Formats: sequence, structure tokens, C-alpha cells
Amino acid sequence: MSIVDETLPARRKSPTRPRRRERRYASPGAHAVAVLLLLGTLLPFAWMVLSSFKTPQELNGVDKSLFPSGLYLGNYEKIADTNFFTYFANSVIVAAATTTIALLLAILAGYGFARFTFIGNRGMLLIVVAAQMFPAVMLAIPLFITVKTLGLLDSLVGLILVYVSFALPFCIWLMRNYFMAVPVETEEAAFIDGCSRFRALWQVVLPPALPGVMAAAVFTIIQVWEEFLYANTFIDTDAKRTLSVGLNSLIGEFTTDWGRLLAAGVLVMIPVLAIFGYLQRYVTQIAGGGVKG
Repeated sequence: MSIVDETLPARRKSPTRPRRRERRYASPGAHAVAVLLLLGTLLPFAWMVLSSFKTPQELNGVDKSLFPSGLYLGNYEKIADTNFFTYFANSVIVAAATTTIALLLAILAGYGFARFTFIGNRGMLLIVVAAQMFPAVMLAIPLFITVKTLGLLDSLVGLILVYVSFALPFCIWLMRNYFMAVPVETEEAAFIDGCSRFRALWQVVLPPALPGVMAAAVFTIIQVWEEFLYANTFIDTDAKRTLSVGLNSLIGEFTTDWGRLLAAGVLVMIPVLAIFGYLQRYVTQIAGGGVKG
């Protein structure tokens, strides 16, 4: 029989230390491939920015080099002789109006799909998703007939409505998935406190889904900013053209001032990079598991 001295303090079990998460590093080959892909993506943009500071002799000469000999600003000064800033203002108006309308409609429709069950719910959602699969060129003629019937040809209003119909399906699907991830209990607690349905939507449900709103905004802005087919089809007046069509008009039939065109391309790229840089933290949440459902 073993004798245990009860006067001695009992041994305390040492707390188990949490295991450190093992960091997994990509192989050198994967890093090399990623660097090559990054260089292949950035090289055309770097060439455009550097070439915008080249003189006409450097651009049209036989000896080509990546870097300009000096900081030549004449190409940017030539932009003032065109309607570039009119095109820029039209693109800002169209992008801002399209994004605002599309987000408002997508928030309401996405909330309806996420919170209410009605006949044809899943069927309508499938139709919304399937609408994104049609190429833009297939919808050009039906949309042209619709806009012409409404008397909105050659107007920014007609172009905005077309862009809203084009961006809305993805925005609805995205917002519906984000609203599905918001617990229903928080909304029910708001109802008990006396909130109406719309107040609960804007003050309780929408703030956690803010990354989805920002991601939908980025998606809509980029699509509208760079779209060419519809802008070229529905707009005829030069004063109502957007940037994509306006830049195309800078290409001459026989000669083209490439320095001016490259400088305009750099100015077009700056707003998109600024917006995406500011909102990219919300966009990356989609890839990091921010969307459920």
C-alpha cells in the first residue's frame, strides 16, 4: 500500500499550451510563376505610362526604348484641345447614377430573396443569375428597340437604364448572399424594439452586409467605366459620348497622335485605380469567405 502525504500540496497540471498554427509557404516555383504573371499584367500599363511622357520623335522613331529621355508633358497638354473632359464628365455622371440606382434596387431585391419565401422564389433567382450568362452583343438589338421605343436614344438617361439592367443581376445575387449570412435573430430583436421592416433593413441588416455593397459598387463602376458596345450603339452626339467611345474617336483614319492617346489612357485609368484601391479591402472579403449561402 502506498502512503500519500496529504500535507503536501497537490500538483497542478500545467496548462496545455495552444499549438501554434503552422505557416505554409508557397514553393519557390509558385512564387516565380506569380511574379511572372504580375510582370506580364503590369508591363503594358507601365509601358503606357512611360510612353505618355515621350516626345513624338521617340514614339515614331526607329529606335524604341522603354524609358523616355525626359519628362515631356506636351502629350497631356494636347488633351485640352479635345473633348476629353466632356467625355470624362459624362462617364462620371453615368457611372455614379448607374451605381446608385443598381445598388438601391439590388439591396431591396436581395433582401426580398433572402428573407421572404414566395411562389417562384428559386426560379426567379435562377433567372436573375442566368441573365448574366448572355453575351452583351446578343442583348444589344432588343435593348436598342426598347430604348428607341421609350424615346431615350442618344441620351445619358437611356444609357444609364441600359447599364442598370446589365449590372443589376450580379448585384442582386451578391446582396442576397450577404443578407443570408446576417442572423435573423438580430432583425427579430429590432422588431421587438419597435423598428419597422425598412428601418431594420437599413440600420440592422445592411451594416454587416456593407462589404457586399462595396463589392457590388466596384463591379458596377468598373463595368460602366470601360464599356464600349452600348455606349457606341446608343449615343450619337459627340457631346454625350463617354470616355470609351471618346478615346476611340482620337484614333484618326490615316494618322494618330499616339502620345495624346496614351496620355488620355493614363488619365482614364487613374480614377478606377483610386476607387479600387480604396474599396479593395471589401472586395477581398468575398474571396476570404465573406459570402455565405
